[in-house]
Amino acid sequence: MNNSQIINTLLIVVGGALLIYTISVNDVSPYFKILGLIIIMLGLYRATNFWVATKDDHENEKEN
Repeated sequence: MNNSQIINTLLIVVGGALLIYTISVNDVSPYFKILGLIIIMLGLYRATNFWVATKDDHENEKEN
């Protein structure tokens, strides 16, 4: 697994965990919810950019 994939996965998991925490606990600042959403969106953005950049890699392997 590539290092950037690990970072993307960690960002998504951390953001999700933060959102689950803010939903389950009372009296949490709304800024934590916003931060969780931002972290998830950053991880998803990075992951989709990685997938787009490597989507044609299987065609290069067939040619070689």
